[in-house]
Amino acid sequence: MQFGRYYEEFEVGATYKHWPGKTVTEYDDHLFCLLTMNHHPLHMDANFAEKTTQFGKNVVVGNYIYSLLLGMSVADISGKAIANLEVESLRHVAPTFHGDTIYGESTVLDKKESKSKDDRGIVSVETKGYNQDGKLVCVYRRKVMVPKQSHATAGEQPGRPELQEN
Repeated sequence: MQFGRYYEEFEVGATYKHWPGKTVTEYDDHLFCLLTMNHHPLHMDANFAEKTTQFGKNVVVGNYIYSLLLGMSVADISGKAIANLEVESLRHVAPTFHGDTIYGESTVLDKKESKSKDDRGIVSVETKGYNQDGKLVCVYRRKVMVPKQSHATAGEQPGRPELQEN
C-alpha cells in the first residue's frame, strides 16, 4: 500500500478520494474541544445549543473537521512530506453535527520544483470535506514539500526494523 507520493507522482488536476470516511461522535468532538481548551458552549453544552442556536443542537468544532480531513489526506498526499509549508485558505462552509460521516478528497492544483534544493518540490492541493449527504462542509488549500523519487534513499518504509527470529 502506498503511503504518500514523491514529487514526480503528483499530476496537476489529479483528484485523490481519501478512504475511509469517519463518523464523528460526540466523544470525538468533546475530546478535541477539551484537548484544545475550546470550551465554547456551542460545542460542549447541549442545553445551550438547543435553546440558543439556530441548529438546536451541538455543532462539531470546525478545527476538528479540518484536522480530520488533514489526517485523511496523509496516505494520499503528505505521507512522504518533508514539511507542510502553509495553509493558504480554510473555509468552514456548513456545520457538522454528531453522527455525521465525513469524507474527503484532494485535488492537485500546482507543483513546482524547489528553487534552493534539487531533491524536492512543492505541491499545492485543495482538500474538500463533505458529509454523508454529499454536502460540502469544509475546504482548504495547502502547500506541501515532498521529496523527489530520484533522490529517495530511505526505501518505502524507512526506520522499520527487520524481524529477528529467536
